[in-house]
Amino acid sequence: MQLIERMRDTMQLTAEKPDPALLPTPRQLRRSTMAAVIGAAFIGVGVYLPAEYGIDPTGVGNVLGLTEMGEIKQQLAREAAADEAVHGGGEQSSSLMDDIFGLFVGAPHAQDAWTDTVTFTLAPDTFTEVKMVMAEGDILEYSWVAEGGRVNFDLHAHGDDQSVDYDRGRGATDGTGSIEAPFPVEHGWFWRNRDDSDVTITLQLRGNYSEIVRSE
Repeated sequence: MQLIERMRDTMQLTAEKPDPALLPTPRQLRRSTMAAVIGAAFIGVGVYLPAEYGIDPTGVGNVLGLTEMGEIKQQLAREAAADEAVHGGGEQSSSLMDDIFGLFVGAPHAQDAWTDTVTFTLAPDTFTEVKMVMAEGDILEYSWVAEGGRVNFDLHAHGDDQSVDYDRGRGATDGTGSIEAPFPVEHGWFWRNRDDSDVTITLQLRGNYSEIVRSE
């Protein structure tokens, strides 16, 4: 036990102590800290602001080409925000997911062609009706597109003291869907052109109906 204590005392005596002359003084520490702060501030003002926001109060960013980079980033950000405001972000699905969805859901109808196509042109402030004669329980699929302008429309049926409204719209340019007849009468559209130019409407149909009737 005494031998261990002697060895420990010898090690403590022979251990090298730091030279106080080599240690930084408080003044040197303060200088180093100030230099680090100034360097960080210079990087922030001279590099970060120009590169990220196009703000160049010192002119260094312009010399290094960073200001232009920041201006481009800000322009892209503004365009992205404007696009988000116009188109919205939450209601849109990705085109890839739409394509995948179409492959699986649309596959059963890939072989189904449209049975009838009706095309007509509406002059400004004119209207027309296109109706299908359907029996109760008949199902009709449709797709229509308006070229040259916008139209107001009303998809409905009425007769024998019965009526139903399927869909309606103002300033529309297309429509797609299906209807199931709840009672046996003529079911179809009323279209009116409220624009100042001719509008051509192409209507495609398939399903269960016995006749297409158009009236003006």
